[in-house]
Amino acid sequence: MTTGKKVKDILKSGKFVPAKTRVNLTPGQSLRIVRELQELSQNDLAKLSGLPQSTISGMEAGRINIGVERAKVLARALRVHPAVIGFPGWQVGHASLRS
Repeated sequence: MTTGKKVKDILKSGKFVPAKTRVNLTPGQSLRIVRELQELSQNDLAKLSGLPQSTISGMEAGRINIGVERAKVLARALRVHPAVIGFPGWQVGHASLRS
């Protein structure tokens, strides 16, 4: 039996258990991780986003609230979805949707 077939069988059987969240991140921590993965300094991100470096530092340290509008600006500069920065721990399964 191939690995792909084994995986499909496990998924169909209902024995699959999704991985648990290992780390809960704040928006500031998420911002720093994304920035560092792209090998950007705070000054580089400041130039790309138009936000002051001191503001980026404050957001990463948790002293300044990122907010939705700043998350959009930073996401555009970092080429990621704004939710990656603004809502790093959000899970679709836990959301309550109202019609």
